[in-house]
Amino acid sequence: MEEKELIKKAQEGDRNALAKLVKQYEQTVYNFAFKICRDKERAEHTMQETFLSMVKSIKQFSGKSKLSTWLYTVVSNHCLMMARSNKKHLHASIDDEDSLIDEKNITDWNISPQRIAENDELKDILNEAINKLPPDYRIVFMLRDIQGFSTEETGKAINLSVPAVKSRLHRARAFLRNELNNTFSYGT
Repeated sequence: MEEKELIKKAQEGDRNALAKLVKQYEQTVYNFAFKICRDKERAEHTMQETFLSMVKSIKQFSGKSKLSTWLYTVVSNHCLMMARSNKKHLHASIDDEDSLIDEKNITDWNISPQRIAENDELKDILNEAINKLPPDYRIVFMLRDIQGFSTEETGKAINLSVPAVKSRLHRARAFLRNELNNTFSYGT
């Protein structure tokens, strides 16, 4: 069954269609929530809240955007609300399931233990820098630079204008660049 048909049936009250939509998007929603919230428990909570919102609001979904875009918006809003209400828990390890650093090289036998240690150290440094980003900037950074969304898609997903997305992305990248430069300049 095509997604549009599933959505239509779900809007008409078909629980099986709704369950199929949840099943279809549960991994995507969880992965994105984890990348934004940076914590497994908060990502699971956000995923549950997102699907609860979907169940409550599926009838209002107009179909003008993709369902995935709509769900990214809901995830972003839940993560932002959680971050604002509980700022003291803004940490997680980048070594968890979804890493920003490509770990394919770790299986390469030509890489020395020293190089692996350097990669782990770099992950920790990058993780610390990302965790310092304000949630509003982190979401834009994750959508654009990690998920690969276009500027327009990012704006639609989090209800921002294209200039606002560009501004936040620029500030996020500048912040991360500055954090990394400060970290690496201490060693020289």
